[in-house]
Amino acid sequence: MIADLVGQLPDEHTQRAVGYPALFLLVALGALVPVVPTGPIVGSAAVVAFHQTAPLSLLWVFLVASAGALTGDAALYWLGRRGAGSRNGSRWLASLRSRAAPDRLERAQERLRQHRVPVLVLSRLVPAGRIPVMLACLLARMPLGRFVRADVPAVLAWAVAYQLVGVAGGSLFPHPWQGVAAVVGLTLLVGAVPPLWRRARGG
Repeated sequence: MIADLVGQLPDEHTQRAVGYPALFLLVALGALVPVVPTGPIVGSAAVVAFHQTAPLSLLWVFLVASAGALTGDAALYWLGRRGAGSRNGSRWLASLRSRAAPDRLERAQERLRQHRVPVLVLSRLVPAGRIPVMLACLLARMPLGRFVRADVPAVLAWAVAYQLVGVAGGSLFPHPWQGVAAVVGLTLLVGAVPPLWRRARGG
């Protein structure tokens, strides 16, 4: 049955026309709303691109995913700065604070003072590491432009990492849906390990 559904997929041109804008919007939204799993989305897009005949499909996935991540990060940071500058704060800043444990925020602030760009890059690659570092940048009153410049290598490294996972999944399976299932399962598992480990240590 799955094979029959795969055979009914639209042609590559239609997939690209719909897929790239959807990829950008989902990744940008995922930076604002943490329930959107951006890593599996990028990995899945890379699987599909790997099986396409267009030579630049993987490059476009990389560029679109990076642009979406940078746009989402910049938007969230701007909303956080707006909240930090107001008398009563904002729901965006409050949301960031609620998603960053005090001990992780303290470590992020210390590392940010020593290594700005490497910390941003690492925060993008470590599950649940982005928000504490972003909040540390907000509390340090880093200007938006400086944050965006420092965030560029972070989103590029993040897009490369998940795209490599997708390419690996695409190369191991003959059908795109098989690679997508493997990539989604793997990335969700990796993302679930750190919270479970912290909970086990705390318990």
